[in-house]
Amino acid sequence: MPETTPVLIKDTTANPAPLGLFAFGMTTVLLNCHNAGFFGMNTMILAMGICYGGIAQVIAGIFEFKKNNTFGATAFVSYGFFWLSLVTLVFLGILNPALKTTDSELAVYLLMWGLFTLGLFIATLRLSVALQIIFASLALLFFLLAIGDSGVTSPAFHHATGYEGIFCGLSAIYTGLAQVLNEVYGKTVLPLGPKK
Repeated sequence: MPETTPVLIKDTTANPAPLGLFAFGMTTVLLNCHNAGFFGMNTMILAMGICYGGIAQVIAGIFEFKKNNTFGATAFVSYGFFWLSLVTLVFLGILNPALKTTDSELAVYLLMWGLFTLGLFIATLRLSVALQIIFASLALLFFLLAIGDSGVTSPAFHHATGYEGIFCGLSAIYTGLAQVLNEVYGKTVLPLGPKK
């Protein structure tokens, strides 16, 4: 039997992470502008939750599977479906008020997402500082939102939580932009911090 020579296939697909980071970051900023009291819940936020925060992140996550990036795939697909599920909660409550999620139930929903995010944050300790900042601030955001929906806080607490969420979203936008600019220019234009 003739010997076979293994052929290495070079991955020439683009990095899907900036798409996922922009989708997450921009949607998070808009929702938390609402939480901070700048404007009410509106169709702009819901549309971003479906189309960009939801669908675009799921697409980015699927491409992360192709890149053999378990962390990126898990994060982007999960948070994409977070946005889709959040918008679904809002719409189902409007369509049938009997199905509307109570604040205490929403607090449990957000707590579960906070625990999930805390787990992913632990994984970022082996990744860049930029990702550590995103996931630490996101875990904190989910926990603050859960506390806010538990009914023991004031409107000022909700507004402060919104500002923390804006920071989280902006950190994701920064990281996505850094990845794009650093790749385009072939050098560090915006630092991401060292990997551990």
